[in-house]
Amino acid sequence: MSGTSSPEAVKKLLENMQSDLRALSLECKKKFPPVKEAAESGIIKVKTIAARNTEILAALKENSSEVVQPFLMGCGTKEPKITQLCLAAIQRLMSHEVVSETAAGNIINMLWQLMENSLEELKLLQTVLVLLTTNTVVHDEALSKAIVLCFRLHFTKDNITNNTAAATVRQVVTVVFERMVAEDERHRDIMEQPVLVQGNSNRRSVSTLKPCAKDAYMLFQDLCQLVNADAPYWLVGMTEMTRTFGLELLESVLNDFPQVFLQHQEFSFLLKERVCPLVIKLFSPNIKFRQGSSTSSSPAPVEKPYFPICMRLLRVVSVLIKQFYSLLVTECEIFLSLLVKFLDADKPQWLRAVAVESIHRFCVQPQLLRSFCQSYDMKQHSTKVFRDIVNALGSFIQSLFLVPPTGNPATSNQAGNNNLGGSVSAPANSGMVGIGGGVTLLPAFEYRGTWIPILTITVQGSAKATYLEMLDKVEPPTIPEGYAMSVAFHCLLDLVRGITSMIEGELGEVETECQTTTEEGSSPTQSTEQQDLQSTSDQMDKEIVSRAVWEEMVNACWCGLLAALSLLLDASTDEAATENILKAELTMAALCGRLGLVTSRDAFITAICKGSLPPHYALTVLNTTTAATLSSKSYSVQGQSVMMISPSSESHQQVVAVGQPLAVQPQGTVMLTSKNIQCMRTLLNLAHCHGAVLGTSWQLVLATLQHLVWILGLKPSSGGALKPGRAVEGPSTVLTTAVMTDLPVISNILSRLFESSQYLDDVSLHHLINALCSLSLEAMDMAYGNNKEPSLFAVAKLLETGLVNMHRIEILWRPLTGHLLEKVCQHPNSRMREWGAEALTSLIKAGLTFNHDPPLSQNQRLQLLLLNPLKEMSNINHPDIRLKQLECVLQILQSQGDSLGPGWPLVLGVMGAIRNDQGESLIRTAFQCLQLVVTDFLPTMPCTCLQIVVDVAGSFGLHNQELNISLTSIGLLWNISDYFFQRGETIEKELNKEEAAQQKQAEEKGVVLNRPFHPAPPFDCLWLCLYAKLGELCVDPRPAVRKSAGQTLFSTIGAHGTLLQHSTWHTVIWKVLFHLLDRVRESSTTADKEKIESGGGNILIHHSRDTAEKQWAETWVLTLAGVARIFNTRRYLLQPLGDFSRAWDVLLDHIQSAALSKNNEVSLAALKSFQEILQIVSPVRDSDKPETPPVVNVPVPVLIGPISGMSRPFVRTDSIGEKLGRYSSSEPPIVTDELEDLNLWWAAWNTWYRIGSESTKPPITFDKLTFIPSQPFLTALIQIFPALYQHIKTGFNMDDLQKLGVILHSAISVPISSDASPFILPSYTEAVLTSLQEAVLTALDVLQKAICVGPENMQIMYPAIFDQLLAFVEFSCKPPQYGQLETKHIANAKYNQIQLFAPAEWVALNYVPFAERSLEVVVDLYQKTACHKAVVNEKVLQNIIKTLRVPLSLKYSCPSESTWKLAVSSLLRVLSIGLPVARQHASSGKFDSMWPELANTFEDFLFTKSIPPDNLSIQEFQRNENIDVEVVQLISNEILPYANFIPKEFVGQIMTMLNKGSIHSQSSSFTEAEIDIRLREEFSKMCFETLLQFSFSNKVTTPQEGYISRMALSVLLKRSQDVLHRYIEDERLSGKCPLPRQQVTEIIFVLKAVSTLIDSLKKTQPENVDGNTWAQVIALYPTLVECITCSSSEVCSALKEALVPFKDFMQPPASRVQNGES
Repeated sequence: MSGTSSPEAVKKLLENMQSDLRALSLECKKKFPPVKEAAESGIIKVKTIAARNTEILAALKENSSEVVQPFLMGCGTKEPKITQLCLAAIQRLMSHEVVSETAAGNIINMLWQLMENSLEELKLLQTVLVLLTTNTVVHDEALSKAIVLCFRLHFTKDNITNNTAAATVRQVVTVVFERMVAEDERHRDIMEQPVLVQGNSNRRSVSTLKPCAKDAYMLFQDLCQLVNADAPYWLVGMTEMTRTFGLELLESVLNDFPQVFLQHQEFSFLLKERVCPLVIKLFSPNIKFRQGSSTSSSPAPVEKPYFPICMRLLRVVSVLIKQFYSLLVTECEIFLSLLVKFLDADKPQWLRAVAVESIHRFCVQPQLLRSFCQSYDMKQHSTKVFRDIVNALGSFIQSLFLVPPTGNPATSNQAGNNNLGGSVSAPANSGMVGIGGGVTLLPAFEYRGTWIPILTITVQGSAKATYLEMLDKVEPPTIPEGYAMSVAFHCLLDLVRGITSMIEGELGEVETECQTTTEEGSSPTQSTEQQDLQSTSDQMDKEIVSRAVWEEMVNACWCGLLAALSLLLDASTDEAATENILKAELTMAALCGRLGLVTSRDAFITAICKGSLPPHYALTVLNTTTAATLSSKSYSVQGQSVMMISPSSESHQQVVAVGQPLAVQPQGTVMLTSKNIQCMRTLLNLAHCHGAVLGTSWQLVLATLQHLVWILGLKPSSGGALKPGRAVEGPSTVLTTAVMTDLPVISNILSRLFESSQYLDDVSLHHLINALCSLSLEAMDMAYGNNKEPSLFAVAKLLETGLVNMHRIEILWRPLTGHLLEKVCQHPNSRMREWGAEALTSLIKAGLTFNHDPPLSQNQRLQLLLLNPLKEMSNINHPDIRLKQLECVLQILQSQGDSLGPGWPLVLGVMGAIRNDQGESLIRTAFQCLQLVVTDFLPTMPCTCLQIVVDVAGSFGLHNQELNISLTSIGLLWNISDYFFQRGETIEKELNKEEAAQQKQAEEKGVVLNRPFHPAPPFDCLWLCLYAKLGELCVDPRPAVRKSAGQTLFSTIGAHGTLLQHSTWHTVIWKVLFHLLDRVRESSTTADKEKIESGGGNILIHHSRDTAEKQWAETWVLTLAGVARIFNTRRYLLQPLGDFSRAWDVLLDHIQSAALSKNNEVSLAALKSFQEILQIVSPVRDSDKPETPPVVNVPVPVLIGPISGMSRPFVRTDSIGEKLGRYSSSEPPIVTDELEDLNLWWAAWNTWYRIGSESTKPPITFDKLTFIPSQPFLTALIQIFPALYQHIKTGFNMDDLQKLGVILHSAISVPISSDASPFILPSYTEAVLTSLQEAVLTALDVLQKAICVGPENMQIMYPAIFDQLLAFVEFSCKPPQYGQLETKHIANAKYNQIQLFAPAEWVALNYVPFAERSLEVVVDLYQKTACHKAVVNEKVLQNIIKTLRVPLSLKYSCPSESTWKLAVSSLLRVLSIGLPVARQHASSGKFDSMWPELANTFEDFLFTKSIPPDNLSIQEFQRNENIDVEVVQLISNEILPYANFIPKEFVGQIMTMLNKGSIHSQSSSFTEAEIDIRLREEFSKMCFETLLQFSFSNKVTTPQEGYISRMALSVLLKRSQDVLHRYIEDERLSGKCPLPRQQVTEIIFVLKAVSTLIDSLKKTQPENVDGNTWAQVIALYPTLVECITCSSSEVCSALKEALVPFKDFMQPPASRVQNGES
């Protein structure tokens, strides 16, 4: 009020009033004088009031009739302008609340007149509104008149006016009721009467009501009258009224002012007596009407339902039920039944839509639904309204699928379709919009070809209607397809959501009230009885009442809900919709579970389960338990059961997985859709969150999950969790990527589901275990008799449940392990068994390691309980179960091994009891246990168990299932031996103690103590057991085992043998080592030669090991080497043993048989062993002993004595001094016979000779399989000789040398196979020796050196050595033959293209380097020994020359060029030494036969028949010529000067040769360019000079020689003359053409010869030259001059050289002056 009553406002009001009145008087001045006067008097009135009163507003109100009067008169003029002015002024007064009741009455009357005259209608409405809203002065008749005025204006011709009037009416009606509410507020304190009024009380008279209430009552009563088309009592003057408007007003009053009706009996009475009958009456057309019945035969026309009224009635009903349910219980029952009827299929589509919308409004109010249930369903003889509503919704949904939806009655259907763009019928066939186009699917339901889209219509939990709000529509609207379905769908969801959240909330409150104490801190295990005691009895009563209501609500609705939801679930194609349906089913199932309603709980769970599985999936659990409940006919439409799932409904689902059904005989595959997966997740969710209330339905849930897991191909992994795995058989599971990403999530939820079992109470847990066990039995039945992959779901989950409930394991241990042991582990299906065992052992291990309270160490009973099943597993014969048992033992060893104590023999027995036929994996696991024992637990076990450990380890070595185990067990034996060595003293003490005890017992009993290797002390016996075990393994059929055992045996004896008593060694040698050698030799010689294709599995075998024979060869090698090594390193221990020489012979025999075996590997290794035992040096050299003769390297005896009783030091040592120190000598030393030692060596030499002669003897016939010893073998054989020789040289004689020579020669002659040649041979061009050749030369070298320092009688061996070497030299040109074998020259052998399966080609070695080296040796040796008597006598020099003649005569034809060059140089060196010796012995005639040989050699070499190769370079040729020159020089220096000592024939031959050399002109084979050089000018020159030198010397011994020289010269000169003449002729004739190159070359040579000749003649003593010769030389001059004209520059230069020497002939002639002329 402050705004209108402040002084400023009042002042402003007065001014405004005065200005209004003045304006009025001005307007009316002319036409309406009375009004003008009234206005002027009004101004005065106002002024007076303002002047006289302090409370101006009150005074104004008092006098308001007079103040208003001028304006009313102004309105009476009906002049628009004036009227507007007046109405504005009146409104101003009203707004300041200065209008009294009388004035208001006057105003209303004036407005009525204006209304009747249709003037200023909007202004009127505005004025009425201002009048009624600003204060309460208007009531009773005035009020009713004002209201009627507004109603009348609502029905004018003008639309704007009508709408404004309608709004005004609504506002006015609201104002009337608001006044009543305000009035009640004011009088609340006074009237303390009962608030709620019983609906059936008698009607009170209206007079009891207060004024405002009375107005409201009269108004509401008349509204009812008007809607009912009756005359109003109070609203006098109404002319017309519409029902729709009336219903809207009724609804708004009921909705906005419910408290008015609830607090006042009068109003309640109106509701019951007037409103409800009215509604029921108005509903009648809708009830009677049947769609399409107008065409029927009944003549009476039925009034059609009218949409606007029907819709408004439904709105009223909604309000009535919502606000006044408690007053109108009976009436509401009728309304609700009507609503349900409106859903019938024969009602118009729009009517069904608005009915569904109305029902939706209740569904979001769970408390209201609860009231329905309490008021109707729980009362006897009452309609089961709540149940009917739910069922009606279900039927409604079904009917939409079964009856094709039509928008309106048939007539308007076409129009409707057009409005919707024809979408009603388009997708009905396929459930897809635009099949080919890949358009996204609309969310929709599809069932049997009926396709209904899902529209988004409302937010969940609020019922926002569409058609109930269409207040402006007169015609029934076209309902879009799917709208009704969508609303009905939301009704169901909201209903479920509301009920469950309400009941669960209340349940929660009840439970928290019971549990307050528990939460305050008592332990969670506190029993439920205590909690119950704490709850009081009234709480109990309240709970009983509430529980009855809850159960009734659930019982009433579950069938209908389930029917509808199942249908929708089946029809849904939208993930979100499916999710909502599943959520509803889940919450209902959980609620039923909490309330203990088993049937309904199972029904909902079954529905979810069915949804999870493919259609028609044969799962008995689902089809039997609840079939009866679900197919009751009252919830099916037209006889079709709702639960029936039709396959056609699957057409629209995306298939995400294809798998096999879990059945005894799977028929084909089944498909899982994304919806199935969604259902599965819901199921998991249900089990996870509500496991405690599932009880017996665990069976259902788990059975379904088992099948799903199977179809999806999830397989159990460790700990029982399921992981995606491959389907083992049948068509593999096919999964889309969509589901692949889901699988880990699903398997995770599955695991969490069973993890959460730890929070279940004991009873629920037992339910879960029982369900799993029976599921497991079922799976086992299914797996009987076929080897198909079984379903392991139940077993895996039993394990998982056991593991998470370990803290209370006792309560479930027996049923759990009992089932696994007796049923699962014994099952014939291996996979089933395997998992049973897996589960059992996992549980046992987990139980043992779990941190129990109290701990296991203090709870023996529990420990036994846990271990008992492990023991019982031994009764099961299946190897896979035993394997699991062993694995379990292994893990228990690993975790609890230290605490086993005296149980060791038993544990070892378990491992050792595994038989060879029990399969590889069993053996492997048992072996792992053994490994663990050996690595970790040897120190903790009693020493007497050590022998068991050795035996068990040995037995594993002999198991032939798994090679690695055998090998590792050998490793274990090594570890055990190491352990024996390190802890030797303690073990020995303990064993001796034990032995003494046993001995005592044996004596008492009078029996002999029997143990292996008895006389040896117990510790040695332990070692011998170990050696014996290893020895057995050394002849195992498997090569790798033999190899490993052999290495270990010899390493052990080598490393730890020092611990043995000395006497024990005898046993080691004869019982262990030689015994082993015999067995190996026998096996090797009888081994199979067949090729082994592969080594088991896919191991490729190297070709050197691809037959049994080759594999045994390796063993033989290893064993022999090992024994030899022991003989070598431990000889100081073995020699004193007494029968050493016998052992030595046996060893040599083994070496010989191995060396002669037809296996390269064995034979070579035998030689290696031979070498090893030959390198034995005596342990002590005592050089001071006088009695030892100074023989080189004779082993010195060892001092030995009996072993004293001292304890042996356990030190690993190999130092000889310490070894000897161990034997303290208590007796005089025994000196072993040196002769005996020498006998050992000669035995070795004989063995060597036998090996050599046997192995190198060429075979008689050759074929593919002929055995030819390898190069390394021969090398090794020859290399043994030098070492051996050192020991036997004193007795080595010529016979032995002969034997040696044969072997060397044979060995060198052995060819190699072309396959091996690239590796052994140097390439042909490299002059390198093979190692065999080196060895042969070394052997000879050793001999030669020995002869050199040896006594005189040894030197007769020199010639033999020369013979041997020269034989080797011959190989350079003529390789040796090896029997009848054809060998190829190395260069021709095809080793670079290996031909498969072709017989090996044999390649002779490149003997050139060897021969050349031998030659060098010969020369060196000859240098040293040329004067030796034997050398001179045996004609060694002649033999050397004879041997060299071969390569020298071949010259260029030699296989290698180096050969003849070396031969020349060697010849020159040998001659330089040998010729003086030969001259010295000239008289003796020992060299007579040598000279002719030498002459022939020179001849063959200097005038060779072989042709130089074409590619010989000029430089090379010149070098070769120089060699020829050197030979001539030798002749001129070493032979010719001593012609007196030399046979004459020889000298003659030499001269002839020189002559031949000097005129040796040309060889036609040269290319022309090189002829000049290749004519050997230097050589000719040298021959010339030598010839001249010796020809013209004074000392010509025979005239014949001089003659030879002269004749030779004249022939030479004559020939030169001819050549020059011919050349000049040809040159002249040829003109410009050049002459042939050959001729030019010839002329050049001739010219050079001439110049050479002149030079030589000049050098010679003049008296030695024949005058005739000079004449012939000078005669050449003119011819030479004639040549000057020639064109060839080369000829010219040669000519120049030939002409120059002639100057010496240019002397002035002897002076014969004639006639004064000179």
